[in-house]
This record gives sequence, C-alpha cells and structure tokens, in this order.
Amino acid sequence: MRFTTEQRLDDGVLEREFTLGEIPGILWTPPSASASAPVPLILLGHPPLGLHRMYPRLVARAQRAATEGFAAATIELPGSGDRPRWAAAEQARADLRRALEAGEPVSDEIVDALILPLVDKAVPESQAALDALLSLPEIGGPVGYSGGVISVGIRLAVVEPRIVAAGFFAGSFVPRTMFEEARQVTIPLHVLLQWDDEGNDRQAALDLFDAFGSREKSLHANMGGHTGVPQFAGEDVAGFFARHLR
Repeated sequence: MRFTTEQRLDDGVLEREFTLGEIPGILWTPPSASASAPVPLILLGHPPLGLHRMYPRLVARAQRAATEGFAAATIELPGSGDRPRWAAAEQARADLRRALEAGEPVSDEIVDALILPLVDKAVPESQAALDALLSLPEIGGPVGYSGGVISVGIRLAVVEPRIVAAGFFAGSFVPRTMFEEARQVTIPLHVLLQWDDEGNDRQAALDLFDAFGSREKSLHANMGGHTGVPQFAGEDVAGFFARHLR
C-alpha cells in the first residue's frame, strides 16, 4: 500500500488516498486514531460508478463512521473509475441498459454476466485491501462491511472471518446462485430496502433477506426510490455498527 495524498477535513478526519498495486483507494481515520489506540474499520462498498463520482456519498459515510470512532476505507471496483476497462463488464452493462430501456425483464443471463465475474474479482481485492489496512498501527479491527453491490458483500461475509457485521443495501441485481451463499452468512446483518426502488425487484430482495442464515438480521424498509434514503436510515446503520464494532 502506498499513500499518494493526504488532507485533514474540516471535522478533523484524516483522508488519505492510496494505491494497492494498481487499485486506487481512500482511507479515512478519525482524529482519535493513533498507534496506541487503534480503531475498528468499516469497509465501504459502492456501485461500479467510479470513486470520483461516488466520493460525496462515500466521504459523508466515512465522516459519520468517524463520529463513532471508526476508520473507513474503500477501493475502486474492477473495470470502474480510472481502472482499465473490462470488456465483459462493459458488454453486460450495455445489455442491461438495453433491457431496461426497452422495458423488458432483466434475464438471469444478464444478471449473471454483470455480477458474478465482478464478485469473483472484487472480493479477493477487498481481502488484499484488508490485509494492508489492518497492518497499519492506527487500525486494529474488528471490521464491518457497509453498502455497495450486495453480492460482493454476501461473498465477503461468507469467506472473510475478519468481517464481524455487515450493513447491506438491497438495491442491486442478485444472481440466483448468490441465494445459496446467503444461507451461509451468519454474521449480524442490517439490511436497508427502499420500498419503491425502481431498479430493484422488491420480492427478490425480501426473498434474499429470508435466505440469510444470520440469527441476528433486521430489515429496514422505507418508502421512496433508490436515491430517496432518509437521513435517519444512515443514523440507524451507524448505531448498528456501534453495537458490533466496539
């Protein structure tokens, strides 16, 4: 891991951009973080729209985490942002756009092509990022995972023992094969669902929540579309992580 920029935000949070090999990322640490008092970490997921485009929302989530005394970090997804284009992903996104614009159902084939290769690439990269982040003296774990492509979060929750709690956003397409992996998830979950999300199959989201194997899981449904998440929903997520990461 190589840090490339550093700045102190108005609230005292330290923001550092880094590269992990060729993967860009950002780390935010609260003013209280130090080598003598390492802090827990929240790994922030995001959709494949690029870190620059997602930055305003990511930094807001990181600053909220910092108020609880947590560090937060994120990395660029494969084929997104400044990373090299990924032909298969570009084709899958084009097929998805065509189906949505034509008002046609999104087929399992499109969903599989869009999501499964992304999960296979993104999860090992996230684990490598955790290796590097947890080696820093100011970060000591435990680790939470928050938001992003829910299938990536599902796989991480199954294969990554350092993640002890996860907050998912039920707003992305989920391949049918991921439902079997969801049954293997056992960590505490906080799932947010926008009831009128125009791009999300509500029943599929409910079925996925039912499939999760966690003994502690809660579903928080709010009226409104994909971008209409109420402010208090973020506060609820913060409370969830405060319970499980302290």
